Parts: sequence; structure tokens; C-alpha cells
Amino acid sequence: MADPLLIWSYLAEGPLLWLTATLAAYLIGDAVFRATRRKSWANPVLIAIILLAILLMATGTDYATYFEGAQFVHFMLGPATVALGLPLYDNLPRVKKAAWPMLAGLVAGSTVAVVSALAIAKAFGIQGSVLASLAPKSTTAPVAIGIAERIGGQPTVTAALVLLTGIFGAIVVTPLLNLLRVKDWRARGFSVGVAAHGIGTARAFQVNETAGAFSGIGMGLNAVLTAIIAPLALRLFGG
Repeated sequence: MADPLLIWSYLAEGPLLWLTATLAAYLIGDAVFRATRRKSWANPVLIAIILLAILLMATGTDYATYFEGAQFVHFMLGPATVALGLPLYDNLPRVKKAAWPMLAGLVAGSTVAVVSALAIAKAFGIQGSVLASLAPKSTTAPVAIGIAERIGGQPTVTAALVLLTGIFGAIVVTPLLNLLRVKDWRARGFSVGVAAHGIGTARAFQVNETAGAFSGIGMGLNAVLTAIIAPLALRLFGG
């Protein structure tokens, strides 16, 4: 009889195993999310991350080996980000009507996201590449990683921060906006898109189609503006 450990060692070297594990973990997370009637705290991405982390620790698998399979999912982030131009096109007449409020919200949201992160990190004595990695945390992963590389940050740190920002935003957005009594779905969606990028946008689509569309618009525009603001803000804080 074959040794199970030898079989596992053989399978673990194949990228297909970790691609399958990633998809399975998300499906489990999504099932839990649906079972809780779409409660924000049962975020499927968060659940999938926890499951994969447990699996990797239990099997002693390093991240590089895992990413050989997960890179296929990672690759799709680029096309998915570009596809967010479709909500902007479909809602162009509505965007034109609310252009000035959206522009004001975009500038305020992008600026606060970058400056507040750098200011807090600087107050705790964080400097160098780690400080630079914080600047683009509120934009979508492919853009954030590109910005981090350009301004001297660590792409892996930035990717982790982007993930945490998105998950936290998706969890708190609904109760927070309900507490603030924000009822306009355009405003709700746009704000979460600016603050919590793709994961927040997915949450917005789960709640309301209009909110999801405007969240996608906010996410796309924030990516462009963050690419401009982040290097300037980093210079201001001596990065």
C-alpha cells in the first residue's frame, strides 16, 4: 500500500491541487455566507482565507508552492478590474447627473485613505518600504501592487493589506451606512468602492444592483486617483 504522505507530497507539488483547494475554500465560504442569510460578518473571502491558512499550516506547505496553483486566479484580477469599466458605461447618464458630488467624494475618499494610513504608520515609527506598502491599500490588488512597486513598497505586504482592507470594509459597510442613515444606493455603493475596492464591490452587488454598479465605478476611479496621490503623499511623509 502506498504511503499517504508520499502521495500527498506528490500531489502538493502540482498546481492543480492548490487551484482546486482555492476554489473549494471559496465555495465553502459562499455556502456559509448563504446559510447565514448573507450576513456581512460571514464574508466568503475571509472564510476561504482561514480555511486555506489552516490547510497550508497543517500540511507544511509554503506560500510559493501554493501560489503556483493560485496564480491562475490571481491572473484573472487584471481582466476583472478592466471589466469594471462596463458599469461606468452602462450608468453614464446617472453618473453625469451626480458628477460633482461623486468627484468630491472620490477626492476626499482617496486622499483620506492614503494620508490617514501614512500618518498613523508614521506615528508608530514605520518607515521605508513598509510605509510605502501602506499607501495604495485601498485600491484594487493589481493596481495597488503596481503602485507599491513603483514607489518602493513591498508588493506582498501591499497585497495582504489590500485584502484586509477589503474584508474589513465589506464587513462594516452595511451596518455603518445604516447607522449613518445613508439611503441613496448610489452613495452607498460609491463609498464602499472607493474605500474597499473589489471585495467591497462584491458585497455591494450582493445588497443592491445599483450600489454594486456605483461601487465598481468608485473602485475604478479610485485606482486611477490613488496612482497619482500615493507617490505625492509618500514624499510628504518622507518616504
